[in-house]
Amino acid sequence: MVRVAQKVRVKVDDRELTLTNLDKVLYPEFGFTKAEVIDYYSRVAPVMIPHLKGRPVTVKRYPGGVDQPFFFEKNRPAHTPDWVRTATLPAPGSTKDRETIDYAIVDDLPTLVYLAGLAALEFHTPMWRVDEQGRAQQPDTMVFDLDPGAPATIVECCQVALRLREVLQEDGLDACPKTSGNKGMQVYVPWSHRSENPSEYSKAVARRLEKERPDEIVSQMARKLRPGKVFIDWSQNNPAKTTVTPYSLRANRIPTVSTPITWEQVEGCDRPEDLVFTAGEVLRRVEELGDLMVPPERSATGDGP
Repeated sequence: MVRVAQKVRVKVDDRELTLTNLDKVLYPEFGFTKAEVIDYYSRVAPVMIPHLKGRPVTVKRYPGGVDQPFFFEKNRPAHTPDWVRTATLPAPGSTKDRETIDYAIVDDLPTLVYLAGLAALEFHTPMWRVDEQGRAQQPDTMVFDLDPGAPATIVECCQVALRLREVLQEDGLDACPKTSGNKGMQVYVPWSHRSENPSEYSKAVARRLEKERPDEIVSQMARKLRPGKVFIDWSQNNPAKTTVTPYSLRANRIPTVSTPITWEQVEGCDRPEDLVFTAGEVLRRVEELGDLMVPPERSATGDGP
């Protein structure tokens, strides 16, 4: 029997979109459909879009669901509507021999829904934005990606994150924790108006903590060094790299989310399960707590929640 693609015409703000295969189950174990993915992104958009805005997005698409092949997409998808904002940026080292890539920029709800409708489950963005003319700007955020090497878990990541916060506070820096939605977590640091290079600064901090706690922390990527330790990946501050965007779904067996958390939750984490949040749980958290990770431009103007 040949399955006929469902097509539904919807209006999102002032844009008309055609959505297909809404009943397609993208998380088979959880029974979570494409319609529910789109619904999640539509409802979380008020807090997610400020983190996406102005950032070239790389999406991870799962047209057959999380248990089927996927692909990363940097170049804006074929047949992208002309109203989707794009930025044409250099592509050094492109595996497809491109000199430039036309990135989509998710500045509004219709663009977010359009990409979700393509089974873009994950959104990944760099630590910098483009200006109104599409030119790359200096980083406005620094990130430490904390990755546990088994048998270490996010519990050990939390212990490292607390020490990391102390070091950052010594330098007058604020820090915002979030789960990766997988096994680890990230610590974000607003970085606007600082003269230091965030990549060099984060590397120095990671090396300092590795020296301080060599049995717990590693700052080098070699996997043979990582079992039982927390890898502080400072290299995510390379302008060519991306990190999963706050509030993005992850392609796990259940629809987990990369979720901003409080430092109290970091301090109180006793089991990995304490910091696992699904799409529905995140929507309830946002309704109750708002955005726990204030985007840099809002932080600078005092317009946080």
